[in-house]
Amino acid sequence: MSKITAAITAVGAYVPEYVLTNKMLEEMVDTNDEWITSRTGIKERRILKEDGKGTSYLAIKAAQDLIAKKGIDPKEIELVIVATATPDMKAASTASYTATQIGAVNAFSFDMDAACSSFLYGMSVAASYIESGRYKNVLLIGADKMSSIINYKDRATCIIFGDGAGAVLFEPNMEDFGMHDEYLRSDGSGREFLQATYGGSSYPLNPEALAEGKQYAFQEGKTVFKNAVSSMADAAVKVMEKNNLTKDTVDWLVTHQANKRIIDATANRINLDLEKVMINIHKYGNTTSATLPLLLNDYESQLKKGDKLIFAAFGGGFNWGAIYLTWAYN
Repeated sequence: MSKITAAITAVGAYVPEYVLTNKMLEEMVDTNDEWITSRTGIKERRILKEDGKGTSYLAIKAAQDLIAKKGIDPKEIELVIVATATPDMKAASTASYTATQIGAVNAFSFDMDAACSSFLYGMSVAASYIESGRYKNVLLIGADKMSSIINYKDRATCIIFGDGAGAVLFEPNMEDFGMHDEYLRSDGSGREFLQATYGGSSYPLNPEALAEGKQYAFQEGKTVFKNAVSSMADAAVKVMEKNNLTKDTVDWLVTHQANKRIIDATANRINLDLEKVMINIHKYGNTTSATLPLLLNDYESQLKKGDKLIFAAFGGGFNWGAIYLTWAYN
């Protein structure tokens, strides 16, 4: 009997209509287009502006795009995972609401948070459910409304992040396409360098914290950059070596879109030609949990059945890793 592998069989995406350009940021903080572009590779990012609309709105839109493209009946979906660092609420699952709104009435659901590595970790979880043979249709959504935790007076963070969502459907495969291997790691000592501190149980929000803007995300850029470069590259190398992959046999690098220099450094470490590296950071900025599925959606037309993909991500916590997957459809 052939082994069941978990294959991605459909993708979908959504980004808000509102575009926040570097030129617009020049009017908000002490920065300029040349400085942002040269250091991050970002030219613009999408922002969800409408009041009362949160991460679930993005997730629902991305899921509906996938459902329409795939032609799947939402009632066939058995599990919905929303990978996010910005859930709608602290005490109500964003995934549960998303599943209900898309008509996935036969699915159970839950949120996953590993900062910018949330979708990567979600791939591991979704694949495990499929490989167990227990479920046949698992919907994994990466979605974040980062604008909800960004201080647009802080030039260290406001130039980087955007809002968006992407979705993939995992199904069983008997032809050895899909997920093959992973290398996932975490180091909690790094959380002080990248965090949104207030609003959790250790630091509940209060009027004083709000007055000081402590509900917003903070990062110590140099430390995060250094760790992201080394950790993502090391993870990609390890999963390639373990599976006897080389720069010639890997077709695509699907890497977290945090900074163009980090993307380039990861590609250089595995000696991969830049034309094999998926990049859309210039359009969306860092959409956290949504970066990897947004890449798949943008490059879907270029992907071929059997293509070998290396996924890599790094996020606050610290959390990082790499995954090896072969593409299952044309």
